[in-house]
Order: sequence, then C-alpha cells, then structure tokens
Amino acid sequence: MESTTNDSIQLQELSFENFKQEVLQDYRMACISREASLLGRKEVLTGKAKFGIFGDGKEIPQIAMAKFFRKGDFYSGYYRDQTFAFATGVATIKEFFAQLYADPDIANDPHSAGRQMNSHFASEFVDKDGNVLDLVNRKNLTSGMAPTAAQMPRSVGLALASKLFRQSEVLQEYTDLSQNGSEVCFATIGDASTSEGHFWETINAAAVQQIPLAVFVWDDGYGISVPKKYQTTKGSVSEALKGFQKKEGTNGIEIYKVKAWDYAGMCEVFEAGIEKIRQTHTPALFHVEEVTQPQGHSTSGSHERYKTTERLQWEREWDCNKKMKEWIIENNLWDENDLNEVEREVKNFVRSEKNAAWAEYEQPIKVQVQEVIAALRDVATIVNKADEMEEVVQVLATNREPSRRDIMSTLFKGITMSGLKQSAANTLYTRLQSVNKALYNSHLYNEGAGSAMLVTEVKAEYSEEPVVLNGYEVLNRYFDYLFEQNPKVVAFGEDLGFIGDVNQGFAGLQLKYGENRIFDTGIRELTIMGQGIGLAMRGLKPIAEIQYLDYLVYGLQPLTDDVATLQFRTAGRQSAPLIIRSRGHRLEGIWHSGSPMGMIVNSLRGMYVCVPRNMVQAAGMYNTLLASNEPGLVIECLNGYRLKEKLPVNLLDFTVPMGVPEVIREGTDITIVSYGSTLRIIAEAAQTLEAMNISCEIIDVQTLLPFDVNHVILESLKKTNRIVFIDEDVPGGAAGYMFNKVMEEQGGYRYLDVAPRTITGKAHRPSYGSDGDYFSKPNVEEIMTVLQEMMAE
Repeated sequence: MESTTNDSIQLQELSFENFKQEVLQDYRMACISREASLLGRKEVLTGKAKFGIFGDGKEIPQIAMAKFFRKGDFYSGYYRDQTFAFATGVATIKEFFAQLYADPDIANDPHSAGRQMNSHFASEFVDKDGNVLDLVNRKNLTSGMAPTAAQMPRSVGLALASKLFRQSEVLQEYTDLSQNGSEVCFATIGDASTSEGHFWETINAAAVQQIPLAVFVWDDGYGISVPKKYQTTKGSVSEALKGFQKKEGTNGIEIYKVKAWDYAGMCEVFEAGIEKIRQTHTPALFHVEEVTQPQGHSTSGSHERYKTTERLQWEREWDCNKKMKEWIIENNLWDENDLNEVEREVKNFVRSEKNAAWAEYEQPIKVQVQEVIAALRDVATIVNKADEMEEVVQVLATNREPSRRDIMSTLFKGITMSGLKQSAANTLYTRLQSVNKALYNSHLYNEGAGSAMLVTEVKAEYSEEPVVLNGYEVLNRYFDYLFEQNPKVVAFGEDLGFIGDVNQGFAGLQLKYGENRIFDTGIRELTIMGQGIGLAMRGLKPIAEIQYLDYLVYGLQPLTDDVATLQFRTAGRQSAPLIIRSRGHRLEGIWHSGSPMGMIVNSLRGMYVCVPRNMVQAAGMYNTLLASNEPGLVIECLNGYRLKEKLPVNLLDFTVPMGVPEVIREGTDITIVSYGSTLRIIAEAAQTLEAMNISCEIIDVQTLLPFDVNHVILESLKKTNRIVFIDEDVPGGAAGYMFNKVMEEQGGYRYLDVAPRTITGKAHRPSYGSDGDYFSKPNVEEIMTVLQEMMAE
C-alpha cells in the first residue's frame, strides 16, 4: 500500500514537472513569435523587406489552439497566424524571414517560394506529379489567403470531407486520407472580416450540414482603423450569432467566448470544444476577445493615429504575453529570473535565424552580381568602352543590397551600351532570364505527370448502329458509369440531388449512389465553390455545380483567388482538382443566357475552361479532367440537352485533349473560329453559303484555357487567308481573346488577304425570348452578311 502511495506521489510530481516544462515551452514560443514580429517590422522599415504584417498580440491564443491541432487536421487561415504555424512545427523562424524577404528558393521558403507575402504558410499535400500524399499522418496547413475572409469558403469543404469519410462506406478504404472522419478543420479570421458575406455563408453552410469546423475569431476591436461598433451588429460577432446556437433537436453551432490573455482558460475551453467537434461533428465558433495589436495593423501605418491614449495603455497592460508571464509567476511555476533568461535566449535565437535567412537569400544574388560584373568588363575590353562600362558596373558593385531586378537591369544596360549581338554578356542575360522564369513564372498549371495536357487522347468509338439519346440522357448515362467506377467522385449543387439537376443530368442517381455522394446544397454559390475546393484538397474528386453560368459571379472570388492561383502560390505543393459544372449560352434573357467568357478566361488563368458544343464532347472533357490533378470549368450548352446525340461505346474512357481545336467542317475560302452553341448557328449559315460557292472551314476551339496549343487555327488560315471569330460574349470579350491568340501570338496577320473580323453578342445582356436572342446575339443572317462582305473584298 505504501509503495502504491509513493508511486502515485512520484507520478504526480512527474506530471507536474511535465506541466511546468510545457508551460515554459509555450511561453518561449510566444516570445519567439513576438520577437519575430518586432524584428520583421524593422526589416521592412530598413528596406530589406517590402511589406510586413504580423501576428503580435495573438501569440497565446494561437499556442493554445495549436495544442489541440492533431495530425490529419486541416487549417484554413490568414496572415496573422505565424504563432500557430510555429507551434505546430509546420513553419520555422528562418522560413518566416525567408518569406518576408521573398526568397524564391523553395528550399528556403517551402510555403510559397517567395510568391506570397509573409505569414502565408502551406504544408505539402501533393508530390510534383500531383499525387495526393498521406494526409492523415501530417499536420495540414492550406495555403494562406490575403483577401479578407477568402479562407472561409474552402473551410466548408475541408470540414465536409470528414463527414463524408465517416458516413460514406465507399470511402472507408482511404485510410491515408482520413481516420473515420475524426479530422477537424481549424479556420481563423479577424473580427472585422466577419462582416464579409463569406463568413456568414460559411457559418450557415457549416451549421446546416453539421460538419467539424472550428472557427477562431481574433477580436482586437478594430478593422484597421474602424472600430467594431461600425463592423458588427451589437459590436460582438458571438452575440450576433446567438440565433445559430445549437439546441437539443436542432442543427446549429456551438459558441464559446474566451479572453486572449487567459492562457489556462483558453486551453480548457479549446480542449473540450475541439474534442466535441471531433466526436459529434458539431461546428463551433471560438470568439477570442480582448486581443491586442502591439505594432498596429501593418508596416503601412501607425495605430497611434486612430487609437486613444487610454486604449493604447490598456493594450500594453493586457498584452497576452505579459499576462501569461504574470500568471506563471503568480502560480509559482517559474520565477521572473527564469522567464527573463528565456527572453534573452529567444532574442539571440530569432536574430540568428533572421541573419541566416538573409544570408541564404543573398548568396545566389551575390554570385549573379559577380557574374554580371565579370561579363560586362569582358565586353568592355572587346568594344573598347572600359570607362563607360565601369560606370555601369560600379552602380551594381556598390549596391549593398542588390536585387535580381538590379542585376538584370544593369546587364541589359551594359549589353545595349556594347552594341554586340553575340557576347558572353548576351549569353548570361539569356541564362538568367531562364533561371528567373523558373523562379517567378512557373507552376501556374501542374508541371508533372498530373497535368491535364499529358492525358492521352482516346477518341470516341461508336457501334455500327449507335444508340441515339437526348443530350441530357448521354450525361445521365455518363455520370452513372462514373459513379459506379470511381468512389472518390462526389457531386453537389442546387437541385442536383433529389431531382437530379434541373436538366436531369443526375436524374435517379442519388437514389442509386446515396446522399453522401450526390447531394443538394442551399442557394450559396460562393460556398458551393468553397465546398468543392476543400473536398479536392482532401483527395476527393468533387463536381460542383453552378446551376446557370450567370451565377458563377457569386462564386468567382474563391475560384480566381484560391483555385486558379493555388499551384502557383505554393510552387506546386498544393492543388485543388475541382471540376465546376455549369451551363450557359443561348436561351432565356438576361439571367439565363450568360456567355461572360472574357471575364471567365481573364480571371481563371490557372484553371481549364472547357466549352463543349454537345454533351458527348462534355463527357470526354470530364474524363480528361478526372484523369489529371487540375481544376477545370465545363460549360454545357443550355439549349443542347434535348438534341439527339450518338452514344459512344467507350463513354467512360474516351478523352478530349485540352487546347486542341477540332475542324468540324472543312473548307477553302474562309476560316470560322467559335465554340459551344454558336457553332450550330454557324453551321446553318455555312450550309447556305455553300450553295453560293463560299466554302467555310469551321473550327471548334473546344477549350479556351488552354487555347490552340498546336496552332491548328493558323494552319487553316494559311489555306483560306480569311478568318472570323464568332461568339456570344460582349464585344472584345472571348472573341477578342481568340483574335489576340491567333493574330498576335501565332502571327496570323502574315497570312491575311482581307481584314479579320469578330462577330459577337451586343454590349448589353440579351433581351428575353426568341426575338431577344436573335437580335442580341449572332444570328445566321448577320454571319452570312459579314462572310459575303469578306469574300467581296
């Protein structure tokens, strides 16, 4: 009995000692992060870094949060969360400074290769070929976002994935992606940004779907200079959200309020709250109040301009690091001398890491400086301009902190001065251009085996007496085969589940494959896109539907800012192979006849934009995208669902190559370039013109992103010497885009006998009804008139 008692005492003593050490380590981490913020601001103000925005004042809440972030969990946050990244071990202090300096070496800044400003962290989700890694045995940080609240939509999908992995039997085998749905998505947001619609739509979607989402709100009382009384109803997001509070027998969220300086209180609340989310999948909001901001919003200004003297004094008194130090001393865990020693050691450590990051950043630049100096001096001896060239060289040689821009500018100036077309300096300039292109302009798309451009083309095959179906029936058959064969595919959208979408492409399939694979959503295009992003990042193959293309605008922000830039801003370490399915082009007036292709093409560089003319072609495009690890938008023709099509016998296997136009009618007099529904109007015009001895070659571009990578259109133009670009977008939209690609990039102007033309929709949106369609968008008679004019020139 005595032995048991002694063992118990020893265990208690050991446990208490472990607790003390853990507290000390937490305080050390808080001090490290604070020192990084302080030194980071100095680096900006002295000109070594371009801009800085830091997480000082949020150290203790983020350390408490990180304690309950497990392997397999996901984080979706923003640029204030440096302490969380440090505390989870996903980022180091040296990496923090490398990103601050915009170091383009991915070995130094593995989070963004210098492409994002500081505190935008990202862990590796995929290998260089786009293969999803084991996400269960790592802590997963999705790439940070700067647009306010932009991180919220994707958090819906990151959390929803856990629900699907837990409830869908066909996903149980993917143990490298989930441990029975026990993963929680941690999302963070500043209090002022909760005014954004993104936040409210996310909270509502999470509350309705009951998914494991933990939202942490850092409430420092301001949105830059604007106090929260002007931001939020009742001046409190948790008070404003009380109607969302879950009660027995309802859905909803749990709401917790904590103080940013209360280390022990936050640990207690976070532990219980996160465990409840993990077990029950009930989302929760943690409102972290009384956050301070010691250095203000960013390096762009001073918070002394808008905060009162009293407020500034309060922030100094209630600084979370200061209050934690007081709490440690008051509870006799460590004395002040111990903590002061930690603070001294931390200052040296952070300064050392900063200096190491700067040295690594400078090293390749210094090498290039010496190469340029040597090359220009060699050239100077050849052209006998030693004095003039030395003046140029000395500007670079005496620059204490040269940049790659300085190097290239100096080298170009020296080459221009020399007048030589061939020299070692010219060769060096070409080599450095190539090096810098890889550093700054790579990974917009997948550059490995996961590229959609590398998917092998498989042509559609037909039986001798092919089955003929309506277009929507072709898609329905396709999706049936797809869901039978690929358990990772899920589909969702407004009216997609129960009734099988408004055009019946999924009719009957929810009943067959279950509500965890094909399901309805609310009317919330923004978070439908976010839902798809998160699911794709977690290794699934989501098809997210936007009911009509006009409504894509509601969901465009996460596509353009998140999906389209994801591979670029992580240098290929993360991707979101989401497929967006929509429909548009000719039909019923202003809101259901959308063809805003110029807007789409120019905002979605980094995605694929597919514009099939029929549903068989659409199926081939889905196959291509699903075989890759890249995101794409497929825009089906709204007026093509009841047109008859032949059903391929290899419906699930044939592929449409990306960026390869198809010549759908051969001709000799004029090349017509278009896509989608407009091709049917063009075909009718061409048929009539054939009787007038005008031979039209019609080319379907098939995809706008990418566009005609093999210059098929140029080869046609070489034959006909006349070209017209036709589409339903506004003047200067997609037709202008296609014109630029062929005339300028492909050099098509060299082969013209007459001026090229574009025929587009009118500048206004289409009027309602058949006559509105006729007069608002290209029609047969207009096309014939333009083509006849071209032939008469």
